[in-house]
Amino acid sequence: MHTGHPSDPRVTAGTIALAAVALLVGGAFAGLIVEGARDPSGAASAFDSYLFRVTRFTLWQAALSTLLSVVPALFVARALSRHPRFFGRGLILQLFAVPLALPAIVAALGILALYGRAGYFAGALSAIGGQGWPGIYGLSGILVAHVFFNLPLATRLFLEALGTVPDDQWRLASQLGMGARPAFRLIEWPTLRAALPGVAGLVFMLCITSFTIVLTLGGGPRATTLEVAIYQALRFDFDPARAVTLTVLQIALTFVVVLALMRLGANTVGDANLPVASRRHFSAGAAETVLNAALII
Repeated sequence: MHTGHPSDPRVTAGTIALAAVALLVGGAFAGLIVEGARDPSGAASAFDSYLFRVTRFTLWQAALSTLLSVVPALFVARALSRHPRFFGRGLILQLFAVPLALPAIVAALGILALYGRAGYFAGALSAIGGQGWPGIYGLSGILVAHVFFNLPLATRLFLEALGTVPDDQWRLASQLGMGARPAFRLIEWPTLRAALPGVAGLVFMLCITSFTIVLTLGGGPRATTLEVAIYQALRFDFDPARAVTLTVLQIALTFVVVLALMRLGANTVGDANLPVASRRHFSAGAAETVLNAALII
């Protein structure tokens, strides 16, 4: 008599949802390929100076966004990890989760309301610059929006990684009287370095496929990414062959990043649900506490 474990309904539901999404995306992409095959001249004409300029800007803004999101997140996550119990820590972690559920268009319009030409801070920025505030359209606006979304995400993922450090290491560091620098070099940095490729790759892929933010804050053709170019090829030119070419190029660029992460042994999957406080046997000094407070604020 065959006995087996009953299937997990969550796995079944996840499999069905994944199959539905794959069918939807695959069907749409297959339709584009069929439509583009009727007139393949658009695919050949896609490889022009405009495509190379768009590709260069796409990679440039994604790289800058990743750098500006991941590097500060390392220090903020370390500061939060060093102080697992203080008033408001749980609220900060909850606020870090807000961008994950906030629609991109809402964040973009909020940034324009603050830093646009007629935004809340436009007068102060004009006074500081000595001339009229030109607004935040273009690369600067894209970077601000990407940092707004991805810095909290990267911080939570790094904080999760630091939470995996065994308590025995912190207890031993406390018993040895280890200072902040040796503790960072011997305990925290190896953990952060192991998580860095995965977090950076995840943020990079989110930025390279960004659409709403670039479309809203780009401010013109000079700030066009591959995602926006695909939209333009379908919405304005109705050139499916060109859209398919741009899509394949974007997938290829993303695949290169994923392949690089696989070679580094990184894991791009993380859990953003963090406990409010963790066990810790290592106390930060007064100077480090002041610095960490400044980083958190």
